[in-house]
Amino acid sequence: MKQVMQVTLKSVAAVSLCVLAACSTTSPDVIKPENAQRMSQVEDAVVLNVRPVVIEGSQSGGGAVTGGVLGGAAGMGASSNNRSSAMIGVAGAVVGAVVGNAVERFGTREDAIEILLQTANGQRRSIVQAKGNETFNPGDAVILVTTGGKTRVMLAPKVAAPSAASAPR
Repeated sequence: MKQVMQVTLKSVAAVSLCVLAACSTTSPDVIKPENAQRMSQVEDAVVLNVRPVVIEGSQSGGGAVTGGVLGGAAGMGASSNNRSSAMIGVAGAVVGAVVGNAVERFGTREDAIEILLQTANGQRRSIVQAKGNETFNPGDAVILVTTGGKTRVMLAPKVAAPSAASAPR
């Protein structure tokens, strides 16, 4: 019985960690379904500076609840004595909640960059986004793509000058 309970607890913990890790991202390479096929505002800018930052992980309470349940269940199964089983169960729930909260917070944390930009009209802006596939350096021409109130930075596409043969007459 204890082996079945331990296997079940491990399975629940593994699934919980996977769910928590997939909860959220600020990656410029991931577009949410509600933002697909929407017209976005695009603005030109130049990168002034880039610095690494960390986007703090979420603390929705899901990790604490999951950890508390798992810790309490593990503690209750640790003893055959009803009184000590209850005390160990409570201690396990508290420790599990603390650990679960920390796992959620660190599991949803993201390495990111803060990009300081200057737009074509001279305004300066700062945008934080998760590290994506593009690397930004001071002086790079970029575009700011705003959809649904959220802005992401992308390298400006390289546009070739039209050849003399294709120029309109």
